[in-house]
Amino acid sequence: MLHLRITAPSDLTDRVLDVVRDDPAVSSLAVLRNSSIHPAGDIVLADVAREAGNEIIEQLEKLEIPRLGSIHIEPVPSWMSVKGLAAEKRTPGSSADTVVWAEVTQRAYEESELNWTYLSFMTLATLLASIAIILDSQILVIGAMVLGPEFVAIAALGLSLVRRRPGLGFYAARTLLLGFVVAIVLTTLVTLVGRALGWISIQDVTGPRPGTDFIYTPDKWSLIVAIIAAGAGVLSLTSAKVGGLSGVFISVTTVPAAGNIALGVAFAIPHEIWGSAAQLLVNISGMAIAGWATLAFQQAVWSRMSTRRARRLRRRRGSRRPEDA
Repeated sequence: MLHLRITAPSDLTDRVLDVVRDDPAVSSLAVLRNSSIHPAGDIVLADVAREAGNEIIEQLEKLEIPRLGSIHIEPVPSWMSVKGLAAEKRTPGSSADTVVWAEVTQRAYEESELNWTYLSFMTLATLLASIAIILDSQILVIGAMVLGPEFVAIAALGLSLVRRRPGLGFYAARTLLLGFVVAIVLTTLVTLVGRALGWISIQDVTGPRPGTDFIYTPDKWSLIVAIIAAGAGVLSLTSAKVGGLSGVFISVTTVPAAGNIALGVAFAIPHEIWGSAAQLLVNISGMAIAGWATLAFQQAVWSRMSTRRARRLRRRRGSRRPEDA
């Protein structure tokens, strides 16, 4: 269930009500006249079955509500309503499978923003990954993977193509590029300090590393794992079930590869640099492609669901006309 709070100019309120009043997916509706001060107007409150959220939001966008007022979209974690249950049953699809595009797009923008927090997590994750490589510790590699904040930005690349938002694609690509560059540069500087102090030797980087040598040796499995992990990650981001994200974070070696690049640069080891760079490129490419494919499939499925819902709605409204007359 979604709770919509719509702030609209008074002259548009009736048109907003026309959108939601007779929709079978709406289980409750209230209007607070002249209750909004800025922007001046009315507030409409509606409980909507999640499966119908996209169509209703799109109709409100056509009325330019986001420009003239606002639409607040709040997932309802718990609710008790017989009418709400009936509304969900009348609406095609499953609530857990539903992709609310406005919700997903906002999260993509928020978590792809290049800010101090993003750069801090990326740098700390890359530092942890470099220590994991030096110690040949798989546990620390997993910790670095979980700490890395890059997955949503990678998923945003696919979302920008599916939803035709080139601005989001540029935004996410810039964040990924600068995030990795900053993290690698800072980790390289820290490694040079450790080398000068005698804490790290070239043997730590080039010696036998049975637990972490996969980081700089990409193969077909690297791509396959990236594709599977990204598909699961996008499903977790777009559905009401988010349990798969932790599995994604510990499946792909983007951050560990960045850590190994930094070590390779600090000790001037070309094969470590190029092998890790290839691993990083394979992972990001595979995840971006899989994210795009998963989102494109979801959009195609939900477009069909929307068509079915629109057909039912037209039949329902058509059957009511003789009675209204």
